[in-house]
Amino acid sequence: MTFDRTFVECSVLGFQSVLTSALAITCYVLWRRQRHDYFLTWSAAWFLYVLRLSAMSAFLVRRNMFWLFVHQVMTGLSAILLLAAAWQLSRGFTWRPWHLAAVPLMIGWAWLTIFGVPSMLVAGVTSTILLASVTIWTGVVFWHDRRRASSGAIKVLTWAFVLWGIHHLDYPLLRGFGAAVLYGAFVDVLFLFAIGLGMLFLVLGDERARLAARTVELEQLTRLLLRAQEDERRRIARELHDEAGQALTAVKIELDLDGHTDAGARVGRALAQVRDLSNLLRPSALDDLGLAAALRALADDVTERSRLQVDLAITGTNVLPPETEVVIYRVMQEALTNTVRHARATWVHAHLEIGRDAVLTVEDDGQGLSPGVSPNLGWLGMQERVTAAGGTLSITGHGGAGVRLRASIPVEAAS
Repeated sequence: MTFDRTFVECSVLGFQSVLTSALAITCYVLWRRQRHDYFLTWSAAWFLYVLRLSAMSAFLVRRNMFWLFVHQVMTGLSAILLLAAAWQLSRGFTWRPWHLAAVPLMIGWAWLTIFGVPSMLVAGVTSTILLASVTIWTGVVFWHDRRRASSGAIKVLTWAFVLWGIHHLDYPLLRGFGAAVLYGAFVDVLFLFAIGLGMLFLVLGDERARLAARTVELEQLTRLLLRAQEDERRRIARELHDEAGQALTAVKIELDLDGHTDAGARVGRALAQVRDLSNLLRPSALDDLGLAAALRALADDVTERSRLQVDLAITGTNVLPPETEVVIYRVMQEALTNTVRHARATWVHAHLEIGRDAVLTVEDDGQGLSPGVSPNLGWLGMQERVTAAGGTLSITGHGGAGVRLRASIPVEAAS
């Protein structure tokens, strides 16, 4: 009967050791990957916890007080390391050389409770209270982690350690019934599962926060690059208009005065191309007259050059930030360019609605999107601009049904 009970208890402790070893290895792998010190401390704590379970198994088999002494030492050290990991996570705790004094203190405490106190009941009660206090303290440290106060992982870890600490107080009460080891091991397994789940939530939450931070950084970088691109476009357009345009104008006037009309005509065409290029780089109407006038000028220019009927409607009177105006103009410019080049359309209807969001819709009656065609650089550029402004871009269309583009930019977010 004793052998059967010892075998069952050791089996439960063995299963608990396997689970704890998995936690130790997982924490070590996470430390190697993320280099967060609390993962290394957790790994060491769970490794010592495995030694604690092994010492308890040895005591159950050998009934040698030395193994109970080792069990107490490992219990104290693992509890302190779990508390230290909580401090590292929530408060940035850093190890110092004098913290190694905890090792001889735990050895002395274990010797006192096992060999120094004549009553095993007194030793068990005092050690249990100390262990429960440290474990509950660990949960309280998690609870006060202000940086992750709303994190589900912190809530799971908090309650797991607090309830685990309260569970430690069961031991003196149940020891007299002879079920303490078996009952304690089963309940410990449940708390280990809960703590492992909390660690999983913690890792997922940190990864999600890190990904969100990187996304924000990329959006900010994209916004800066687009702004620099627009500034460079404006500078080049100004130089083309002011310097090259004026120089060509002077040459044309001189040629016309000298009677070289053919050469003057060629220079005039070159001057017109320079002005078109300048307007393409940065439309003067956008800076001088605003978005509505610039869009109408763009629509009229496309209609004049391509014989594509472009209808433009603008509703709403809210003033948009300059960056948003540039995005909307560039999106419509690229949409009309693609329609002229690829759609084989006869008409385009564009509608800009300005409210809480600035929504631009461009539709045509062309041949639609061909299956399997990848987006070109122009489409990708539109997507980058709209995304950088905090908006969304969708392009839909089937063969023979035309293409519908919709760009939506939150005005408040953009401002």
